[in-house]
Amino acid sequence: MEKTFNLSRREDGIAVLTMDVPGETMNTLRSEFGPEISEVLAEIKSDSSIKGLVLISGKQDSFVAGADISMLDACKTAEDAKFLSQQGHVVFNELENLSIPVVAAINGACLGGGLELALACHKRVCSLHPKTMMGVPEVQLGLLPGGGGTQRLPRLVGVTKALDMMLTGKQLRPKQAVKLGLVDDAVPESILLRTAVEMALADKRPTKKKKQSIVNQVLEGTSAGRNIIFDQATKQVAKKTQGNYPAPNKIIDCVRQGMTKGMIKGLEVEASHFAELVMSKESAALRSIFFATTEMKKETGAGDVEPRQVKKAMVLGGGLMGGGIASVTTTKAKIPARVKDINEAGLSNALAYAYKLLDKGVKRRHMTPAVRDNTMALMTTTTEYKGIKDADIVVEAVFEDLALKHQMVKDVERECGENTIFASNTSSLPISQIAEVASRPENVIGLHYFSPVEKMPLVEVIAHEKTSAETIATTVAFAKKQGKTPIVVQDGAGFYVNRILALYMNEAAQLLLEGQSVEHLDKALVKFGFPVGPMTLLDEVGIDVGAKISPILENELGERFMAPAAFDKLLADDRKGRKNGKGFYLYGGKKKTKEVDETVYSVLGLKPGVDTEASEVAQRCVVQMLNEAVRCLDEGIIASARDGDIGAIFGIGFPPFLGGPFHYIDTLGAGNLVKMLENYQTRYGDRFEPAAKLKQMASEGTRFFDA
Repeated sequence: MEKTFNLSRREDGIAVLTMDVPGETMNTLRSEFGPEISEVLAEIKSDSSIKGLVLISGKQDSFVAGADISMLDACKTAEDAKFLSQQGHVVFNELENLSIPVVAAINGACLGGGLELALACHKRVCSLHPKTMMGVPEVQLGLLPGGGGTQRLPRLVGVTKALDMMLTGKQLRPKQAVKLGLVDDAVPESILLRTAVEMALADKRPTKKKKQSIVNQVLEGTSAGRNIIFDQATKQVAKKTQGNYPAPNKIIDCVRQGMTKGMIKGLEVEASHFAELVMSKESAALRSIFFATTEMKKETGAGDVEPRQVKKAMVLGGGLMGGGIASVTTTKAKIPARVKDINEAGLSNALAYAYKLLDKGVKRRHMTPAVRDNTMALMTTTTEYKGIKDADIVVEAVFEDLALKHQMVKDVERECGENTIFASNTSSLPISQIAEVASRPENVIGLHYFSPVEKMPLVEVIAHEKTSAETIATTVAFAKKQGKTPIVVQDGAGFYVNRILALYMNEAAQLLLEGQSVEHLDKALVKFGFPVGPMTLLDEVGIDVGAKISPILENELGERFMAPAAFDKLLADDRKGRKNGKGFYLYGGKKKTKEVDETVYSVLGLKPGVDTEASEVAQRCVVQMLNEAVRCLDEGIIASARDGDIGAIFGIGFPPFLGGPFHYIDTLGAGNLVKMLENYQTRYGDRFEPAAKLKQMASEGTRFFDA
């Protein structure tokens, strides 16, 4: 059996321990490595000729990407999970307690358990390679660093900075890591090993003091000061998580106990809290998302069909969406993009938008001005169909007007090659209707981005019945290059994400008209776990956009999609939301807190009454979304419950700790959801009628996922 850890000795007395997991592209830590590491460490201890140790990776651009998450799913009890943490503690303590200098030479991803391994070394040096990133992102999986990270990190960089890293999961680039004191030096990759060896030969333990502001020095220097830090962190966590995620509070407790009662007690608390979190339903849900997205990265969306290479893209429309799409094409995918708009103002906006995004990277020192300018050079503009004959894909991002989109299809087919893909960024129009005028309908597909494009991770790839498998595979590959998570959905009004969102938003509107206040509605859904409430979302998306989508959905899918007629009054009052500074909330003021525009009630002819219990408000909106998600799966709009979960989480911020609509239905039980819907149907009408598949599942006692 091939070894993972290989020890080599140099003439200068420095030993190099290379970690290289056989058959894997990246190193991950596994429980079965424990005995092998202990054996190597015993060998080092017994060899007096070894004067120092350098730990390095045998992988090209990753140090250790973290622990193998699948071993957590194999834990049947909290004791199993606790053993994993304690096993890590034993090995890392052995490494830390070596009497010779131990230096970690970090190149590439050094995350989670990988950083905890590096923290157990006496010194750390990292490469300046663009893929070198360091962090403890366990909180994003509902966990905490279980290999001593909650104890060693605060002692190295200070309590405040360590909590910030652990509670956000943020990743640091080399220069940031040096500044923070996380690593001792950052050097070109070509001299990484040499520098690490020199550090080990110097035989000096770190004497660097943590760089801290005067305020932090005062706070962290006393137990009373540290208590202020912990109390503030707890308040911020409560505000951000709404009590839905247990991991952040347990991270704070680990650090608090470790700094108050010492390292041994801290490690004991860490192992116990880690075990509880591994067994929690929140972490199980978040890990299911991790596994689902990992699987999806390997899929083409069209079986074994190979995608064509996209060497040049074109974007029609220079608005916010067009500018965003062109930006991720050049910045992330490194593919030249030509933007076409009917006037120079639109093109200027697209260029300015892309430049602003890139310049943020320069200001944060993530890139040089030269890299920014070279990336900008990949984006060109035109007001005519010039320089686009060789475009492999054209992404249309113009208004939701079928006649206009038909004209775009004809123009592209006339001006471009016979294999050029026409991808429409429509949010609601069926792709089959857009393809009606195409002479090559097999090249027409939907590619629905979410706003803002550079931030939202999801795209829906929408195939109509004539779309070729090659077009699907090429479009999916193109979206992945842009840094997106694509889900392939079948054609139909609203596709998947906007369809399930529409009923949720309509129900929130009904509640508003029944007398619930705007503020209460938003707070209720944020408390449930959504990033923003429905009224805020409508202001952000645009009340006018919602008004255009509703009739399309109602026409194609039926009466349950009918938006409340009272909302026409908002448009009559020129309320479009944030875009024109007039919506449910006030805009343009100097106050940092959002305030409701109280005049919206008089426009709608309302007088807010007594607010209903928040959980009831949230439930009414959410069950509509769940019910429609089941219909989409039953109709084949989405291929699987997994895709439905990822689409809802990445597309509209469905609470990740619930695992997505289908995981949440399994948690509730189909029978219980049917009872809820039938109760609401009796009280409010047939828009709550349970989906046929849901009733069937309730009677059969079946689930979407294995228990």
